[in-house]
Amino acid sequence: MPGFYDIAIVGAGPAGTVFAWELAKKRRDMRILLINGQTEDRSKPCGGLLAPDAQKVLAQFDLTLPKSILADPQIFSVETIDLVTEHVRYYQRHYLNMDRYAFDMWLLSLVPDSVRVVNGRCIKIRKIEELFELTLGAGMVVRAAAVVGADGASSIVRKTFFRTMSKKYVSIQQWFVHDGQKLPYYSCIFDHKTSDSCSWTIHKDGYVIFGGAFDKQGCRKAFEEQKKRFEEFAKNKFGEPVKTEACLVSSPRRLSDFVCSKPGVYLVGEAAGFISSSSFEGISSALISAKRLSDAFAEGNDHKQISRAYKNKTRKLRFKLWTKTFKRCVLCSPFLRRLIMSSGIESIDKEN
Repeated sequence: MPGFYDIAIVGAGPAGTVFAWELAKKRRDMRILLINGQTEDRSKPCGGLLAPDAQKVLAQFDLTLPKSILADPQIFSVETIDLVTEHVRYYQRHYLNMDRYAFDMWLLSLVPDSVRVVNGRCIKIRKIEELFELTLGAGMVVRAAAVVGADGASSIVRKTFFRTMSKKYVSIQQWFVHDGQKLPYYSCIFDHKTSDSCSWTIHKDGYVIFGGAFDKQGCRKAFEEQKKRFEEFAKNKFGEPVKTEACLVSSPRRLSDFVCSKPGVYLVGEAAGFISSSSFEGISSALISAKRLSDAFAEGNDHKQISRAYKNKTRKLRFKLWTKTFKRCVLCSPFLRRLIMSSGIESIDKEN
């Protein structure tokens, strides 16, 4: 007989782990399963920066960030670069530079022993009468009364029970040893000749990261071309990459891309489309949505009621992320971006 749980959480990133330990605190009567689909280095192609909204949520949880999670250096501005017009502007930012893998592992360490954590990729989900049967890669089969998809842009929960995201990119980044190259500490790069989205560089613990989001078709070629164009602009070369990372990343474009739940099936974080389409920052939305879903579960056992409550509690988040789609349109429009950067609105001057 397969193991039975009140709720099975697919994905042990920030959204899944925060939901697990918040739910365990509020519903001690529930049998909770957390499925960790990536058991090794879970670094994903992102800058690894903790945004102010995410910091605020951690403060609401009364959590303090261990020093070991922080990366060197801490950066106070972003250098915004248009490779076509060669416009450069600096804007103040209040992110924390961190080791993303260490951050994920720290959150996972907060999950109490009452939650069962299993390692294995969920490869199939089906509904059998009133229960959900989940098959893991190692052949393990479990059943649950409810399922939570916290498994990112490639969410199997979303693919099985909901409509898929309208737009996805391939996020690619490479790590290079910082060997004295004069490269921006933190930059946001636009180059409409190779991508209609953004790219980035960031220094982290002796390495320089170059990454970006590209259309799935021809993504690797576009990445290499943009990297070459950036090296020519910066008049410095990255050198040989230490490692290359890639994954799908969501880019919501319409309100229907934000999908919360149906009775018994719930989505949090990027699986729900809760990610900024302008910057791809998703940690804050992952933490917020996990908190909102745990609050909904604390109000009762009826899944229709929980689903309605979760949708109501995420209304503000969905609206905020929807406005980011308009910001993306502005920033990724060559004409509008040129006007903004030429104006210097909200930029800061750096002394030479």
